[in-house]
Amino acid sequence: MNIENIEAFVYVNHYGSFNKAAEVLFLSQPSVTARIQTLERELDCKLFDRLGKQIALTEKGKQFLPYAQQIMQTFQKGKLHMQQRKTIPHELRIGATVSVSNYLIPSLLPRLKQRFPEIHIKLTTAGTDDLVNKLMGKEVDLAFVRKVAHPTLISYKFFEDPIKLYVYEGHPFTRKAAVPIEEISGQPLVFFECGSLDWMRVHRVFDSLDRQPNIEYLVDNSESAKKLVLERAGICFLPGLCVEEEVRGQRLFPIEFEEMNGITLQTNLITRGGEHSLFAESLLEIGRTLFG
Repeated sequence: MNIENIEAFVYVNHYGSFNKAAEVLFLSQPSVTARIQTLERELDCKLFDRLGKQIALTEKGKQFLPYAQQIMQTFQKGKLHMQQRKTIPHELRIGATVSVSNYLIPSLLPRLKQRFPEIHIKLTTAGTDDLVNKLMGKEVDLAFVRKVAHPTLISYKFFEDPIKLYVYEGHPFTRKAAVPIEEISGQPLVFFECGSLDWMRVHRVFDSLDRQPNIEYLVDNSESAKKLVLERAGICFLPGLCVEEEVRGQRLFPIEFEEMNGITLQTNLITRGGEHSLFAESLLEIGRTLFG
């Protein structure tokens, strides 16, 4: 089956005229008619009823139309994809926050490289504000950042990481079936403050307590916070990705609180307008496969 015949069918239906379809397709009216006739022979059915100068889809034509439209959409998408591949840059510059660089990038980049073996990837690690500025200044091509709103950037939700309280092995909380959140106030706390809006929700949980938590260490790096907990210096609210290995090894333990349900650390993928959409779409697809 010839794609050009299907294209002619979709255009004739859209414009309601063989002449108009021929004009848009830069063909003669007899050429369009011939394509429709060829398609009708291939399908062994009549697609249009011709009533003078008016045309209308037959019942068989109505049944075939959604399939024809889907074929054309798939063809156009594939064509665009191949055209984009012709202009793939030699180097792709990716920006990422520290946690993304540490815990997501090692899984993402090899899979991206498999899809685009010809590109070289340059990774820049920085804070969200710096990465937004680098993207606007065309120092990076796309970036993984905390949740941001910017009028000239396109932002895609990439990953949501649940924030929970983690304690060390042997901590009294691990011996309780349920821990009231008020008991946090009696414990030395390591607080990882990454400066994103997501952490404001954790602060609001604290505000609901009669007695404020005893924050003995305030750090801006999840690895430092995690190691302080491992050293039994305190307990800490952390995103799940950074403690996966320690939880599997039963060196750290999550404590569940109803008040913390739904609080996550959101990572977004941002681009300048539609630039590098091929890579953005690939990363989003890889992310869905890896992280759900």
